Amino acid sequence: MMKLHLISLGCARNTVDSEIMQGQLAAAGWSVTEEIAEANVIIVNTCSFIESAINESVDTILELAKFKENGACQKLIVTGCLPERFREDIAGALPEVDVFLGTGAFDQIVQAAALSDEAGVNTGACILPDPNCSQMESQNREPETAHMAYLKIAEGCGRRCTYCIIPKLRGNQRSRSPEAIVSEARGLVESGVKELVLIAQDTTNYGADLSQSIGLGGLLARISDISDDIWIRFLYGHPESLDESVIRTVSERGNICAYFDVPIQHASSSVLKRMGRHYSTEMLLRQYEHIRTILPDAALRTTVIVGFPGETDADFEILSDFVKEVRFDHLGVFTYSDSEDLPSHRLSDHVPKHVAQDRHDQLMSAQLEISAENNQKYLDQSLTVLLEEHSEEKLWIGRTRFQAPEVDGITYVHSEKRLRIGSFADVRITDTLEYDLVGEVEVNSGGVKK
Repeated sequence: MMKLHLISLGCARNTVDSEIMQGQLAAAGWSVTEEIAEANVIIVNTCSFIESAINESVDTILELAKFKENGACQKLIVTGCLPERFREDIAGALPEVDVFLGTGAFDQIVQAAALSDEAGVNTGACILPDPNCSQMESQNREPETAHMAYLKIAEGCGRRCTYCIIPKLRGNQRSRSPEAIVSEARGLVESGVKELVLIAQDTTNYGADLSQSIGLGGLLARISDISDDIWIRFLYGHPESLDESVIRTVSERGNICAYFDVPIQHASSSVLKRMGRHYSTEMLLRQYEHIRTILPDAALRTTVIVGFPGETDADFEILSDFVKEVRFDHLGVFTYSDSEDLPSHRLSDHVPKHVAQDRHDQLMSAQLEISAENNQKYLDQSLTVLLEEHSEEKLWIGRTRFQAPEVDGITYVHSEKRLRIGSFADVRITDTLEYDLVGEVEVNSGGVKK
């Protein structure tokens, strides 16, 4: 049996694409190996959203290309956003790669991986069909973990934020049908998945492009009906499309995490206008106040960009004051990443990189204090934790409802008895850190192995 090794870079949406490709290859007879030197085909699913992601993708490709000389690798395939963004020029820049597949060509991975020239894709091919025509269904998908799975509900984006390349890389928003999503969710739950994380580029805008839409609120309710014994959360919302039905659905359903990930990008109205974001500081404050009125214990997460062209000291002060006023449970801060193919590149008054980095550091320092203070409210509380990893003897790692996978803090769980990975456990919090929690599993907790 031929062996493959697949590395997925970038966001959770890329993770789903990688899982679908891996499932297609497994159905075609390929086996997955974690030993890169044993792989006959190596696949890198790339990200090119910002400069650091581009650099990581290129560095990873060059490092893996060495296995064509020192390992079993006969073919190196690069998929996703990097070839989609740089098109045919990528082939000349990376001659080590045998086949490039854009974001609209994931369904051709089996042909690309074939080692026979008669059955496969010619070496040096750069396949870049229109992303708007890409297949979105998740047949033969193989999730990375047995207990948590991302569930992609839409592809692409219909907005035109000036700093964002996603519409070019992924096409316009195309929502999957509720029936297809619920069917996939049910299959994942039946396979043992305990947490479903709904994702899209603009998750709260789900269904706006469908002729008959139940919206994200209706979709959450239908997925919630599948089982009471799971967690459901959504990531990557948008302030303009987060509506009342979503907030009310979360408040009414015990298995939907009261966790609102809504990237705002900035809080200064003048910067937001230059970004192509159509809301104001006042609107954001009202929205967060409304969420907390209905769900006082809701966790709030956002991401912001500092150093955007035209951002003044006064603009940054507005953003800093906003972060301190809202007191987010989780905050991601990015420095603006410029590129000639972005509309924002043509804006005036670009901010020096050292100034942007200083603003980044100031915000993260402020958030560190906020997070540490926020975490103190959980001290001596009993929280449900989804166990994900056995770290060392008597120590496990998991997450609470207000900790999303990969992006937030974690909860360390001490237990004298062995616990089951992928199960829920009741944990008494005994200590709090800046971003993480520490606790002890309670007697008769559901996560204890019998």
